[in-house]
Amino acid sequence: MNQPSAHHRTGISPVLNPIILTLAAGLLLATAGCVSTLDDSHTPAIWFGRDQFEEHFPRSVDQVYTAATMVVNRDGALVSEYIPHDTTNEVRCLKALVNNCNVWIRVESKSTSPVVTAVIVQVRTADNVGSPVLANQLDTEIAVQLEHMANH
Repeated sequence: MNQPSAHHRTGISPVLNPIILTLAAGLLLATAGCVSTLDDSHTPAIWFGRDQFEEHFPRSVDQVYTAATMVVNRDGALVSEYIPHDTTNEVRCLKALVNNCNVWIRVESKSTSPVVTAVIVQVRTADNVGSPVLANQLDTEIAVQLEHMANH
């Protein structure tokens, strides 16, 4: 009894199978790459979508950085702290692990009179995909922590 060929079973020509696999591999490579992190390093990335939020506060760098470290220590674990070599102490970065996601937070002075400090929160999942939801959540928690610190 004659068995149907692979072409008849799948409806795809055996010649097209390698072409489809090549196109799929090309699509994967096109969406993969590296992104810069807030501590001046790089990390693999599958998607280049939004992965960070920036907020400005009328507080000193020390106050904002303290609030950021309190938030990541409460929600996860602080992995490392970093002061970029080409800056003053008015720029500080940290790396943390929160909910199995890599988190980078950069705190930097934007002006001295009046004092304005920026905090930038960047989050990438274990799959190297940006997580704007967690970045926004941590940004909000830092703002709440700053208010709590100001009132106590």
